[in-house]
Amino acid sequence: MRINKYIAASGVTSRRKADELIEAGKVKVNGQVMDSLGYHVQDGDIVEVAGSVIKPATKMVYYLLNKPIGYVTSTYDKEGRPVVTELVPDDVRVFPVGRLDYNTSGLLILTNDGELSNKLMHPKHEFNKTYVARVKGIVTRAKASWLAKGVDIGGFKTSPAEVNVLRHDKNSSIVEITIHEGKNRQVRRMFDAIGHEVVELERVGLGNLKIGKLAVGQFRKLGPAEIEYLKRV
Repeated sequence: MRINKYIAASGVTSRRKADELIEAGKVKVNGQVMDSLGYHVQDGDIVEVAGSVIKPATKMVYYLLNKPIGYVTSTYDKEGRPVVTELVPDDVRVFPVGRLDYNTSGLLILTNDGELSNKLMHPKHEFNKTYVARVKGIVTRAKASWLAKGVDIGGFKTSPAEVNVLRHDKNSSIVEITIHEGKNRQVRRMFDAIGHEVVELERVGLGNLKIGKLAVGQFRKLGPAEIEYLKRV
């Protein structure tokens, strides 16, 4: 099994991130620092990541978490900030699929299924991501239409989006927006492009998966139909 696939199958991180760990010199095989991304793990090899021996998981787990603001979407943070894996059971090592910004809450998938994670994060498998944003100012129909048609967020024009202004408060608007791309801080940058700063942002949907009434900071296991849906995307 290729070394990055072995690391992902052990629930440490995705294959892409595993390559980064190897390049950073944090992976050892039989006591030697691994410097080859193409190495295939053999029977009897002892693989270590950051000093811990790892082995492929025998049980696959899939969690849907309502990520709180103030958590890093990672398995470790060098600054000591809380990470999302602290919010799910630690009997099986899991990692987040994709990411949500530190100041963004909402739906996040965590799993130890490296194959599924690799598939979902591949650009060709982009699927709808739905957010609810509270932004400063009143978003007019014209502004919403502009946003829906695609805006320039710094050398990149976004694809058409679904935009629905849910309500206006005194000095702010609540807007639901569905995109399928995943550029860094994309939703915030899109609203900035039409002159409305995002104050609060929550991801409420990922493809057919919905956050529903799951409380912030809580998680649930994905059901068989939901897992199959993700594998078919």
